[in-house]
Amino acid sequence: MDRKIYKTGQTRGADDSQIYQNRVGRNSVVLIPYREWLMHEEIPTKALNNEFEKGYVVLIDPADYFSHDDIDSRLILGRNMLVFYQLRSDWENNNPVQYGWQEPIIRAENPIINLGGQYVARIAATTAIDGTRSAKIYKGYTGGSAGKGAGIRLYEYADTETIKSVRVQLEFIFWKTRDAGEVMRAAGMTDLDIQKRREWNSTAAISQNLVDELKFQEARIINEHGITTCPLCLEEISASGFITRMAQAEGREVHDLTITENNLFHIRELQFNEYNHKLYNLGWGHHHCNVVVKDAGIFETLNWMRLVLANNNMLNS
Repeated sequence: MDRKIYKTGQTRGADDSQIYQNRVGRNSVVLIPYREWLMHEEIPTKALNNEFEKGYVVLIDPADYFSHDDIDSRLILGRNMLVFYQLRSDWENNNPVQYGWQEPIIRAENPIINLGGQYVARIAATTAIDGTRSAKIYKGYTGGSAGKGAGIRLYEYADTETIKSVRVQLEFIFWKTRDAGEVMRAAGMTDLDIQKRREWNSTAAISQNLVDELKFQEARIINEHGITTCPLCLEEISASGFITRMAQAEGREVHDLTITENNLFHIRELQFNEYNHKLYNLGWGHHHCNVVVKDAGIFETLNWMRLVLANNNMLNS
């Protein structure tokens, strides 16, 4: 359970085909799409004021870089900006080698001085109509001294203090499940251990002003009875779901499944220009409910569910 709470301060997974780092701290280097940089003045303000703890890098598409003469003058290629190749046509039309560009060898630091390169690429392998196959092109931050991934998704960012406070609040919410003590006792904690841990967490949460019951209820995190609920279905959740792995379909079992029945739940979805990994926006919910919501948000999902039920004549008049 302690490990589960700790991991809430880490980003989601990313494989080698993505430019993002895999499950690192939410205070890591942020990757900012150039079009988002242009759309939200708050983003460049935050970036240029060094408010991202470990720095930032702006990723610009080749189409934008080579077709615009009015690129923000505060962005310097190889210093705080990289051209990001994702399409094979861009690679063929504006191959970085012809410009003498290098793939970066170091990750950004705050303040950024030199990235050691001008471009990164994540281009998938393709198969043409005639059956010929083109190999994938992965350049920059593919391993070695530079490490894998250039940084994290901007909307997953949270600073160190927020991460710490959120962890305390999330543990407080865990202890608000009806059967937390019973489940932890069955898992090996003594009654004294449980008492000490609860007292420590409660004291920490209260001293940091993290226990506003009304805010919890408004966010669908805890119900009017003070019990932890799933933000989507609003059912009370059991503490056993935090340490019980998901049941697997017969014949489709995998030995290394680590997904539990209860998972971290963002009440307001993560999105650009909103740093929603924050207090009173995080609760615990059922894994299946989380899968249904995805990045759409709770209320958009409920509207969709209402439509599905209506189409199936399952709504009461």
